Amino acid sequence: MRTLSYIFLFLLCTSTVKAQDSLFRLRKTLKITGAQLAVDNLDNLYVLSNNEQLKKYSPNGDSIAVYNEVKRFGKLHTLDATNPLKLLLYYKDFATVVILDRVLGLRASLDLRRHNIQQASAIGLSYDNNIWVFDALNYKLKKVDEQGNQLMETEDFRALFNTSFQPTTIIDQNNSLYLYDPAIGVYQFDHFGTFQKKYPITKWQNIAVVGKHIVGITGSALHAFNTSTLLQQQYQFPSSFGSFSQYIIGNTALFGLGKESVQVYSFQF
Repeated sequence: MRTLSYIFLFLLCTSTVKAQDSLFRLRKTLKITGAQLAVDNLDNLYVLSNNEQLKKYSPNGDSIAVYNEVKRFGKLHTLDATNPLKLLLYYKDFATVVILDRVLGLRASLDLRRHNIQQASAIGLSYDNNIWVFDALNYKLKKVDEQGNQLMETEDFRALFNTSFQPTTIIDQNNSLYLYDPAIGVYQFDHFGTFQKKYPITKWQNIAVVGKHIVGITGSALHAFNTSTLLQQQYQFPSSFGSFSQYIIGNTALFGLGKESVQVYSFQF
């Protein structure tokens, strides 16, 4: 019976549907350029420029603020814009998290190594405005505050899952915590670090959680995995999308970063 259940789950998870180009409707074009893009839950845009400045724009493309010290700790690894009031910049090579306020003013700088976290494979903002960190040396998920004080930690993931699961992305959304390892899948936890489910999602880029869907990009398509029905759908991008260097998935929009602009497309599953 268990084998039949696994087969049924596999069939559900691997079903795909290709949608027509009409799914993506151009909402607006913003004259914004840069090398990397992030979006918060209010559709404010954060753009890392080619000269290593971090710029914040309103949903209409109006300039709001600039942060000029992006290169202070080397190469920026992760930009978490979950909360527009608290931006996280993670520098993996130096295990350092820089915390900015809503106008990109420096709020705090946290050296994780000083708090016995030598290698963090991923960080993310928690629902209570603390910081989730996955410690890649001891395979534990930890929560720390801005001062680096440890608030909680999980068991060793190697004992919990019997695998070398190391997430590269942490998303705290919809009263759940999602950890993504592109080689293994998405693991869902509650806010106490208790494991709930595993989803067979691999090799996706720029994943996000939108309602009941885990969404991501592969090549020229958007994928959506419904966590309630376990159905996966694939939506092929129109040929006009070919010039974008990066895609970001927001709550109600898809953002494409081009050479001369950011194009915003509405979509609905």
